[in-house]
Amino acid sequence: MKHAVNTATLTGLVAILLWSTSVGMIRSVTELLGTTAGAALIYSVSALCVAVVKGFPRLGKFNRIYLLIGGALFVSYEICLALALGIAHSRPQALEIGMINYLWPCLTILFSLFMNQQKSTWWIWPGFALSFTGIVWVMKGDGHWSPALMWQNICENPVAYGLAFLAAILWALYCNLARRYGGGKSAVSLFLLGTAVLLWIKYALGSHEPINFTLPAVGQLLFIGAATATAYSCWDSAIQKGNMTLLATVSYFTPIFSTLLASLWLEITPGFAFWQGVAMVTLGSLVCWRATRER
Repeated sequence: MKHAVNTATLTGLVAILLWSTSVGMIRSVTELLGTTAGAALIYSVSALCVAVVKGFPRLGKFNRIYLLIGGALFVSYEICLALALGIAHSRPQALEIGMINYLWPCLTILFSLFMNQQKSTWWIWPGFALSFTGIVWVMKGDGHWSPALMWQNICENPVAYGLAFLAAILWALYCNLARRYGGGKSAVSLFLLGTAVLLWIKYALGSHEPINFTLPAVGQLLFIGAATATAYSCWDSAIQKGNMTLLATVSYFTPIFSTLLASLWLEITPGFAFWQGVAMVTLGSLVCWRATRER
């Protein structure tokens, strides 16, 4: 019994590690294959891989609210994040956008107060404030900071930053809705397929250069697709049989793992202020989580 729990917990840790590669890999693939086409291909491969591993579930077994509203939130989140990373003006900016996305853990807990009647202590508010301050710290860079300078930074690419903030909100809403109406079931293969279809429609309706497949692009595409399928499959097993306290704690360190892996893959070196912001976001999320655990 203990061995089974340890094995399931280990698979959950593998899922967290694989998800931590998404920011760097999505940015890299969209650089090679185009913003929309790259994102569409990523989710096409991901949907295919998940379908092969888990199959397409029957629609009738899902709650309609989860399937329709949850599906819309899931698909919107994936599209917003992928496009935000793709249209970032530079790799360092893509790293900032990836960090904004990681506001979702504390937002999930904040929304749970209203959507799922989650009880918490007053510590949730300092935790949320710390996470938000961490995002501001990330965006300020290592130089002199003022609200005007940060606003100027956002105005250089408002769509990308706006999509990243929206993505964090959408995923937090999805997590709460899935918990309330999902019934322990997952329609992730259908949601990934829906994401791919909408991105292909966007690609077909726009004016884009032909997709130029290269060996590095295909290799990275297959990796992120297989990583997504493996992560979702591992996580399903982990949350059913593993040590959820340990998994929940480790999952809040995803911003650190993601930043480290993205920095290595994209060959960029974040400044000290960026890492301070990452630590604030992580610590703030942990404080929010602890505030609910104490209740």
